Amino acid sequence: MATQRVVIDPITRIEGHLRIELETDGGRITNAWASATQFRGIETILQGRDPRDAWALAQRICGVCTGVHAIASIRAVEDALKYPVPRSAELIRNLVNGMGMVQDHVMHFYHLHALDWVDVKSALAADPQATARLASAVSPWPNNSATWFREVQERVAKSVSGGQLGIFAGGYWGHPAYRLPPEANLLAVAHYLEALKWQREIIRLHAIFGGKNPHPNFLVGGMACAINLDNQITLNAVRLDELKGLISQARRFVDEVYYPDVLAIAGFYKDYAAIGVSSPTLMATGESGSSSAGAPQGGEIKAGVLLDGNYSSLQPFDPMQISEFVSSSWYTYPEGDKTGRQPWKGETVPRYTGPRPPYQLLSDRDKYTWVKAPRYDGRAVQVGPNARVMVALAQGHAETVRLANEALGKLGAGTSALNSTLGRTLCRALESVLVARRMEEWFGGLQQQIKSGDCATFNPDKWEPKTWPRSAQGVGFMEAARGTLSHWVEIEKGRISRYQCVVPSTWNSSGRDPDGQMGPYEHALAAGGRHPLLDPQRPLEVLRTVHSFDPCLSCAVHLFDPAGGAIGEVKVS
Repeated sequence: MATQRVVIDPITRIEGHLRIELETDGGRITNAWASATQFRGIETILQGRDPRDAWALAQRICGVCTGVHAIASIRAVEDALKYPVPRSAELIRNLVNGMGMVQDHVMHFYHLHALDWVDVKSALAADPQATARLASAVSPWPNNSATWFREVQERVAKSVSGGQLGIFAGGYWGHPAYRLPPEANLLAVAHYLEALKWQREIIRLHAIFGGKNPHPNFLVGGMACAINLDNQITLNAVRLDELKGLISQARRFVDEVYYPDVLAIAGFYKDYAAIGVSSPTLMATGESGSSSAGAPQGGEIKAGVLLDGNYSSLQPFDPMQISEFVSSSWYTYPEGDKTGRQPWKGETVPRYTGPRPPYQLLSDRDKYTWVKAPRYDGRAVQVGPNARVMVALAQGHAETVRLANEALGKLGAGTSALNSTLGRTLCRALESVLVARRMEEWFGGLQQQIKSGDCATFNPDKWEPKTWPRSAQGVGFMEAARGTLSHWVEIEKGRISRYQCVVPSTWNSSGRDPDGQMGPYEHALAAGGRHPLLDPQRPLEVLRTVHSFDPCLSCAVHLFDPAGGAIGEVKVS
């Protein structure tokens, strides 16, 4: 079979604009290019502003992984100003980030990724009684009844018969790569609908601590929520009871619905533990939700790097080893494209040299994306939940080891399988179990702080610019749902002189660097020519692997055609 060129534009069920170009031969992918086709420039907007305001603008980078950019931005400013933060504020930030992460992982699986594995139309052939028996065999979740499954089946049937699939429109239903029996498909569709309601409820934690969601309120030097058990408009006893209930609600859904569903579905797709293997260097900067400024520190799980496929020997993390290249992206550095820049010296100077849309091909030229290419010590790096789990395993973190061994044992796989399409999906569920449990510990710590009489959530000591040094620089690290996030700031005379963000999807969706190294998306699809693609007109296998990274390229911009027309297409030549 002759080599084919396949263009998927846009990749849907993600945040932002992503285009994938492929070469295939004999049902396998032989080359790949990942192109982000939208420029926003928030980093340049921040220059010249008061650093205490940066978080509010930086947070608008994303409307889905809400809050993480605000926290990273605040940590960067606090690191630059050597600004101590009250313990209660740290715990509140951990809870906000932890709940956001759990919600994000559940939403990703059911609403962005599950339909790569679940055939909705097949659910119409299921026996609701048999589905209920299947559900009860894996989980005590109370809604797993034949009555509920029959109701869901009837709702889907009405949509199909009326020709209006709504949220399930546009799928490759009937594709031969789907393997679940009808009852498993019906189970997953029912939980898809339940997850819609669940995520809306549990994220009220953000509104209690931060006033709203998306984009909760934050504050350099602490959190913008006061604690007073006797005041109706502050964090009081009633609110604490509500928070405890929301955390319990989140944990129960993860333990009894999300995690069991992922394990059950994974059992039908075990070969994907060897498909989508990506960059062999993985990095994480510490326990998810653990607040720290500057070089990551503290928490149960430490920062570290797994180099070149050695998943048992953890190397120390050095922020100064990070550089960003523009050899494949539409930016320019004064010294040219061959040299990378450390983020504190980074620039965001757009220079588009590609064709005018509609594009035929972007991959036929050196520059083909708006994403820079960050590298760690010259290596392409994979970040995300699988990197965090694998770093924790290398450290021997007891709870991670126990849970991961349990899951991998059911799949008959080893640790290396976590670097795969299936591994990335599994690690999100594993991490959700771990973070939901940690949230109960953080909440208990907050209660102890209050009982001890230490209710401070803001430190005013360094709020005024007159107390700041004339020049300062700082970096804020955190682990967002999709991976390692860092904000880098330089402050001169009380104003931001330089600002750079290195986000998870910058690491994972990067293009080639001057040495020709692919970014992780590209590597996962093209490395070794092993990735299958049965039908280039219906590239379901590609979606599985790309979605396993949970791409977040530009959440604030969406594609919508009110007339119901096509917003993208797959081309094969």
